[in-house]
Amino acid sequence: MDEETAVVGRDAELARLFRAVGPGSADPVLRVVGDLGTGKSALLERAARRAEAGGGRVLRAAGSESEASLAHSALHQLLRPVRGEVAALPERQRAALRDVLGEGPATSPGPGLLLVGVAVLSLLSGLGERGRPVLVVLDDAQWCDRASLAVLSFVAGRLAGEPVRLLIGARDGGHLPGFDRQVPTLTLGPLDEAAAHRLLDLRPDRPAGHTRARILDQAGGNPLALWELARTDTAPEAGAGLPPAGPLPLTARLEQLFAARLTGVPAATGRALLLLAAMDSADSATVLPAGLPPAGDAVWAPAERAGLVRSAGGEVRFRHPLVRSAVYQAASPGDRRAAHRALAGLLRDEPDRRAWHLAAASPGRDAAVSAELERTADRARRRGGHAAAAQALRRAAALAPRREESARLLVEASAAAVFTGEPAWVEELVAAARARTDDPALLASAAVQAGRLAVLTARHTPVFAQLADEAGRWAATRPGAALELVADAAVVRFYSGEDAQRRRVQELLRRLPDDGPYAGTHGWARAVADPYADRDRLVGLLPRLTAEAEAGARPERLTAVGIMAWLLDETPRAVRAFDEALGRREAWGELPEGLGGAVAWAYVERGRWDQARAACARVLAAGRAAGLDHAVACAAAVDATVLALQGDTAAARVRAEEALGLVDPLESRSVAVYARRALGAADAADGAHESAYGHLRRVFTADGAPVHYHASYPALAELAAAAVRCGRRAEAAAVVERARAAAALAGHASPRLAALISRARGLLADPEEAEPHFRAALADPVREYWPFEHAQTLLDLAEWLRRRRRIAEARGPLTEALETFRRLGAHPWAERARAEARAAGLDAGGTAPDALAELSPQQRQIVRLAAGGLTNREIGERLFLSPRTVGSHLYRSFPKLGVTARSQLRDVLATTP
Repeated sequence: MDEETAVVGRDAELARLFRAVGPGSADPVLRVVGDLGTGKSALLERAARRAEAGGGRVLRAAGSESEASLAHSALHQLLRPVRGEVAALPERQRAALRDVLGEGPATSPGPGLLLVGVAVLSLLSGLGERGRPVLVVLDDAQWCDRASLAVLSFVAGRLAGEPVRLLIGARDGGHLPGFDRQVPTLTLGPLDEAAAHRLLDLRPDRPAGHTRARILDQAGGNPLALWELARTDTAPEAGAGLPPAGPLPLTARLEQLFAARLTGVPAATGRALLLLAAMDSADSATVLPAGLPPAGDAVWAPAERAGLVRSAGGEVRFRHPLVRSAVYQAASPGDRRAAHRALAGLLRDEPDRRAWHLAAASPGRDAAVSAELERTADRARRRGGHAAAAQALRRAAALAPRREESARLLVEASAAAVFTGEPAWVEELVAAARARTDDPALLASAAVQAGRLAVLTARHTPVFAQLADEAGRWAATRPGAALELVADAAVVRFYSGEDAQRRRVQELLRRLPDDGPYAGTHGWARAVADPYADRDRLVGLLPRLTAEAEAGARPERLTAVGIMAWLLDETPRAVRAFDEALGRREAWGELPEGLGGAVAWAYVERGRWDQARAACARVLAAGRAAGLDHAVACAAAVDATVLALQGDTAAARVRAEEALGLVDPLESRSVAVYARRALGAADAADGAHESAYGHLRRVFTADGAPVHYHASYPALAELAAAAVRCGRRAEAAAVVERARAAAALAGHASPRLAALISRARGLLADPEEAEPHFRAALADPVREYWPFEHAQTLLDLAEWLRRRRRIAEARGPLTEALETFRRLGAHPWAERARAEARAAGLDAGGTAPDALAELSPQQRQIVRLAAGGLTNREIGERLFLSPRTVGSHLYRSFPKLGVTARSQLRDVLATTP
């Protein structure tokens, strides 16, 4: 079936594709899905030709089953025509892209997903800026390697406004990591009866009568089935004609049909077909000249007459992936092994592909081939191909002669699979390892690997039980592994907020050592499970843990120290640890870092909101690529909070609702509380105080207890602020007083939390009694480390003073609060402070803050970075945008700021306090 016949009856689908690749398309990404044989490839090819005819550049790649285990193989195909353009990228992006494409020295750890993603985005955007829009066509995406899909998923989320379009063809019903949610989809269904008849009419041997009726019945509207069943019934070599309908699915019947055509081909043709079937697309450049007859050779003629292959562009290709499968499956196991052995002999300069062919050629266990695959896994891992590494290690385990060696390789495979974000796969590998060994060290390591990824899912209740049980199992014999498992269980406890889990964690910790090498992990788990019970002792651990992490140059340890400090409300120390960790780590890995957005929350609290949003962008990108909805929800909730504080309330609500939609609020209490706090902040920014109170009140239970033991308490002051503006003072006061008297906080509240409670009590107190509470909230100088909260209290005090006609006293706090709000970009609060300042007789003018207020949060972020001297490329790398997108934001920002040149931005910001 050629391309013209494959699109019969697809006029509407073609029109949709042509709109997608045409100028002004609203959707930069379109996924085309359908069952096998529905014409996806033909439709994508027609769209590609339309784009080329319009002057566009088309980059193509197609997945194949044999290449799914080769890291970045689809990316290799896609970028092969533009390899020379990589040299124009910034140095770090250029090095990262060359590394994953195998052109540079593989480093450990390899370049992270985000850096590679930015590099590909910059490359495609740069190509499109040269007057030729770019169309990326990814066919058979269900067979693409995971590393390539992760990169392209990252790119796909950033194509708005870019001269780049992405079309993805994939089988219907399959999981496509990174593209399963919120991607416009065109679904190819079966042809209607009229279109099916038109397709059969195009055959030179048009079937008729009873034969046509049988073909229509068996094909079910599938174009490939219609064409090939008609060919089988009328071809001279068809023999008995149509296969019986039977119970086999259509795919299996078609495969049988193609296999039957092999019966009459000569032996030489059969050998050539099998070698072609055993190859992958990247093998062809090496193997075709050396091992296969060229296109046009007589050996291929019988296969072409049988409709098995076609010659195109000097290459011989199977007419459909099912033909390849049929040829391969029809061969005997010995013949298949011989074909792979021959290919391995021709690929001595391609060690990874050679290793996989050697594995396919092995009739049984083989230590040498197992070792080759382990080396392949190491190369894949160092280039960021964790899924490929796990696949290679799993195959190496199957070939390893010794059971203990096989178990070791499976544990390593599970460690690599952790970074794919697929808990089921990790658990499968761990179970296979357990079945092969009784070695306590391996079994304990397997349990730890299973826990590493499980904590990032939303299955908190079963995951906690699994982790706690495993920790109890290893507490006596493997305390180090048990502590790691308890630490993971504590993370789940944080996400769920379930108090019974706190008690279980504490019971386990009492059975485990807390000194020497165990002190850090033990203290960390205690802080995560309950940051108040032993706060002073835990805070005392922080200097030692920080020094150990810095001495060992371990960014992940510094991140852990930062998380612990953040939980204990030691935010300045947390931010220093996170800064140091980020500075030492060239590229973050594929999994989200931090506990529930702890990195971003620390930056929010410290007043470094641009860095908070950058941290959110990292987690959002990594979480979406790995399919970790809970991690995405955590980051979305923090991002929503920053957007609300900056005044972009519509975007804040979208983000917060996204977070709530990704989790079960009863199971993931931390996310639910953070998202509702963000919704409350958005309503407060809009002056909708009744609605704000409703959201914030849900952060506490009906009787006033915190919904979450750590996330709820910081909302007390905001709850009070909303309450006094909507007549809910008494109800809010009961919640605040209950929190103040709670056993969890009695004598253990941090200075920050004590100040927030004092502010809340000041807001809710009778006017004559409010001042001491406000003064107490401002008394500790460390409160300035939380600038937004500090400025809110200053504004509350100033408002109280002015209403008591102490206007002169109000001016100092008002001035300080207004300057802080302006500096942070907290525009709704700055406007409120400005109005209060005018009422107090202060000059609260100034055009710069008003000009900045017209910019979106992302535009303000870009303007600040540009004013600091960063180029568009450097800004793009930091914010995971293309240079073109950065330039577009600056272009739209300049008129709003009243400037015409980049050099003027510094002066604009200098006038903004």
